[in-house]
Amino acid sequence: MQPKFEQQMKKGVLDMLVLKLLAQEKKYGYQLISELREKSGEVISLKEGTLYPILYRLEDEGLIESRWNEPKGREVSRKYYDITDKGKQVLCEMFTLWSSFSETIKGIMEEESV
Repeated sequence: MQPKFEQQMKKGVLDMLVLKLLAQEKKYGYQLISELREKSGEVISLKEGTLYPILYRLEDEGLIESRWNEPKGREVSRKYYDITDKGKQVLCEMFTLWSSFSETIKGIMEEESV
């Protein structure tokens, strides 16, 4: 697949996937990158420069919130992100829309030519 097309298709679902992972538990940035890569079989491999603008935008929209943890001992302080109630509602709406959209596209693509 051409990288341009692949990038455009992924871009449309990244917000939804980030919200889904945060709905499971609060996470820090690198943890999100790792889980997306692992759960997608390395199909979705984000760079920090892609993830953090998404996180900042979601936070600006009130869909997630962030907090720095208090390091213990030799731990480093990490910024954790957590989904808000508004974020959970929007995630449900996004998934409903995505499901309908993907089924529609699938129907068109599997249509036999006359």
